[in-house]
Amino acid sequence: QVQLVESGGGLVQPGGSLRLSCAASGSGFILDHYAIGWFRQAPGKEREGISCISNSDGSTYYIDSVKGRFTISRDNAKNTVYLQMNSLKPEDTAVYYCATDRILFGASLDPNEYDYWGQGTQVTVSS
Repeated sequence: QVQLVESGGGLVQPGGSLRLSCAASGSGFILDHYAIGWFRQAPGKEREGISCISNSDGSTYYIDSVKGRFTISRDNAKNTVYLQMNSLKPEDTAVYYCATDRILFGASLDPNEYDYWGQGTQVTVSS
């Protein structure tokens, strides 16, 4: 089993920044052996993948709407993945989730590829 716990969400004004954390744990868990994805779900919308980091070579991927504003990174010593979010917009408002999977090799922004999910953290961008 793998456990994921997100933190760092909150209320921020447009143009502001937040850093989300995803702390991972589990028996024998080694962070860079796992692909990690960040997803979000706004009210009335489907869950969408926004960023992920590969377990094959550490490559990172982003959807177009967050490129240049969001940065995914990982600290293997802390078993934690971060999502630095800058220049936040009201349309970034959503519940943000991190996820991983035991067999996924590489990276994916498809939520159906992931089996383990955190509980989510709310991000609200509003003035």
